[in-house]
Amino acid sequence: MRREYPSRPIAGVGAIILNQDTILLVKRGVEPGKGRWSIPGGAVELGEGLHEALKREVREECGLDIETDRLMDVVENLVPDENGRLRFHYVVIYFLARLRGGTLKPASDVADAQWVPLDQEETYDLTKTFRAFLQGHKGELKNL
Repeated sequence: MRREYPSRPIAGVGAIILNQDTILLVKRGVEPGKGRWSIPGGAVELGEGLHEALKREVREECGLDIETDRLMDVVENLVPDENGRLRFHYVVIYFLARLRGGTLKPASDVADAQWVPLDQEETYDLTKTFRAFLQGHKGELKNL
């Protein structure tokens, strides 16, 4: 299925990975949200389970191995073009994940990846959907 101007929504996954008082953020290298910061993740491939997709995306984008913990939220990302036509439509399932190993190294479709202190992530140019997630879950993340 085409990602740009799709005929139906695309299922995606995102990993909320905490390490002490930091969260892993990636600078998106492709649209939607190119140049903005978010969490690692991407589209689920046909026949792939959600947890497998999440592990694959984090490994491809960041070189890290993770274990999924629990579902945190489901968000929609609807991005119209300048004429109001729907250019992107994703339904993304955010999971809390635990770091298992690997070395952080941006790859695949990310321009950068960093461990960011939980009290500083909002100073980054975040994607609209991730900023909305943070507003609703900031207290919960600080207590994990």
